[in-house]
Amino acid sequence: ALIEEVGIGTPGMATGMQEKQYTPSLLNFFIYNPKFGPREGEEEKKILFYHPSDVEKNEKIRNVGLCEAIVQFTRTFCPSKPAKSLHTQKNRQFFFEPEENFWIVMVVRNPMVEKPNKEGKPPTIEYQEEEILDTVYGAVLQQCYSMYKLFNGTFARAMEAGGVELLTQKLEKFFYRYLQTLHLQSCDLLDVFGGISFFPLDKMTYLKIQSFVNRVEESLSLIKYTAFLYNDQLIWSGLEQDDMRILYKYLTTSLFPRHSEPELAGRDSPLRPEVAGNLLHYGRFLTGPSNLKDPEAKFRFPKIFVNTDDSYEELHLIVYKAMSAAVCFMISASEELGREFCEQLDGLVGPQLTLLASDICEQYNINRRVSGPDKEPQFKFIYFNHMNLAEKSTIHMRKTASVSLTSVHPDLMKILGDIHADFVRVDEDEEIIVKAMTDYWVVGKKSDQRELYVILNQKNANLIEVNEEVKRLCATQFNNIFFLD
Repeated sequence: ALIEEVGIGTPGMATGMQEKQYTPSLLNFFIYNPKFGPREGEEEKKILFYHPSDVEKNEKIRNVGLCEAIVQFTRTFCPSKPAKSLHTQKNRQFFFEPEENFWIVMVVRNPMVEKPNKEGKPPTIEYQEEEILDTVYGAVLQQCYSMYKLFNGTFARAMEAGGVELLTQKLEKFFYRYLQTLHLQSCDLLDVFGGISFFPLDKMTYLKIQSFVNRVEESLSLIKYTAFLYNDQLIWSGLEQDDMRILYKYLTTSLFPRHSEPELAGRDSPLRPEVAGNLLHYGRFLTGPSNLKDPEAKFRFPKIFVNTDDSYEELHLIVYKAMSAAVCFMISASEELGREFCEQLDGLVGPQLTLLASDICEQYNINRRVSGPDKEPQFKFIYFNHMNLAEKSTIHMRKTASVSLTSVHPDLMKILGDIHADFVRVDEDEEIIVKAMTDYWVVGKKSDQRELYVILNQKNANLIEVNEEVKRLCATQFNNIFFLD
């Protein structure tokens, strides 16, 4: 095991005046294709999207030209792996080529500290060049493309359908909105994993959900894929892993937060007490018609693209919710969906889903009572499994589109990112233990496609005690998971 001493400073105070700290922020984001403007004077044709859009034309051309040059220059050293990032004093640039000759570039301003000076001199600005982690922001950039592809399909597909004009339209429309939801100051290790949080269930309840999915897919034969979530955690999915991973991110950080509602107080809450054969029905559409009773209701659903590598499917995305349970039904985009289908789905799924949601809730509460009271443990952890993308974090209280609330200091999150970056570089299993200056110990374990990061706050602990504590945690929290010791 490796041991390092890491300093964690608190923001210093200048006498009489305070230092100002600025978090990382997005400076530019652009997409270009060097093949589109090969001749001099045509450079502008290469640029497919540029944010911020009010930048002067020559500056756009200059910035894109610089990126092209960097990519070409680094290619001479390693043709198969061009540059991923460029570090400068004031900012960091990230490059990503998701499809041949299409480049996405994101420029992030480094965090900085503004220190006041005496006698009315302008303040000194210090850029913190080492604070930004390449793995984290490289992953954020790739996510931008995956999210675009989920709703629009590949760049090449748009080019086939309507040439450069259609592609630039799609990019404008999507990224204008999406970039506003990027909150670079709260990106961390979870963005690298892009994992899925699974809801823990007993076998009986899991079987009920499986048979519910089977029944619905049988009755409504148009449904191609189904995904079932409870409390923003996944229980069942018929999609390929990579597609589900990005759909899950969209649902939990964008769609669900927009539709959060006061949770129902038990089964007899007055929200929608429609009795259908003595079954309560709290179901409603999160995408599509907001009210089926409305004669003007619109039956339009968002379209998503899955399996873009081989069979390339375009689907309607129907998200339907009852209490804390949400189901995504995906139906081929070539099908016309109207009032009749939606009423049929509502009538069939609403009552069953309402019952299932209260079953899951009851079961979950029983399991919680059995497992003992929730006392604040001495440790916090992040766990990730590369095989099924399962992710579990007791460090993140809440992660929405606008904010990731962590219960630990950002410097500790950075140490976690550093340990992960070390793990990426080696193939074999390993363990790293870091002692931070502030009485914290940070332990990273990588074993058989799984990673576990633990933060312990124990004042006078030594290495042996920390090791014992982590073993105990593995035994209680991960009793059925094999961690090499």
